[in-house]
Amino acid sequence: MSEAVAVSDRLARLIREHDDVRALFAEEWIQYRTSAKLPDLTWEAQSVCARINRVYFDDPGEAMRLFHELIPGAGTGIDFRPPINLDYGVGLTIGDGTFLNKDFLIVGGGYVTIGRDCLIGPRCSIYTPNHAEDRERRRAGWERASAVTIGDDVWLGGSVTITPGVTIGDDAIIGAGSVVTRDIPAGVVAVGNPCRVLRPIADDSPRNG
Repeated sequence: MSEAVAVSDRLARLIREHDDVRALFAEEWIQYRTSAKLPDLTWEAQSVCARINRVYFDDPGEAMRLFHELIPGAGTGIDFRPPINLDYGVGLTIGDGTFLNKDFLIVGGGYVTIGRDCLIGPRCSIYTPNHAEDRERRRAGWERASAVTIGDDVWLGGSVTITPGVTIGDDAIIGAGSVVTRDIPAGVVAVGNPCRVLRPIADDSPRNG
């Protein structure tokens, strides 16, 4: 069974059995704090993250086993450094060969897709939920997740923050400290808060002569 199928099968079961999970991944409004299932899923994911972070340097093989158990959609050849902190693993897909540096954080549920051969710098964060703007609905805990998608061969500098619903195209480079609030096209360098396209990626390959 492929990793993608494993994710789909587990999500399908959770969605079938729990309406709050279905609503979360359908990008509908939910009340996390009063949900019968969602806090259990985040508790489980954060507990596994804590175990990974504890054993990583003493038993890296066990840490990697737990990592793939937590994230069925993780491909092969992935490397990471602790600590990591995820609210969910079931909706996360990570492509082959991607590197996650220390202090990688995903807050919120729904789908998060990271492509293959990406470089994720230290202290990068991905946020998927938006709380209701209306004060009473916000007090009542209403929120809605929006999927985040990062293409192949993307490089995120240190301390990059990605907000709900953002897509970053293949080969893009996001400068350190940027806050990405809108989609970034493929093949560009983008920087700032809010993050904006600076220029196309330069061809800095060595030349003879």
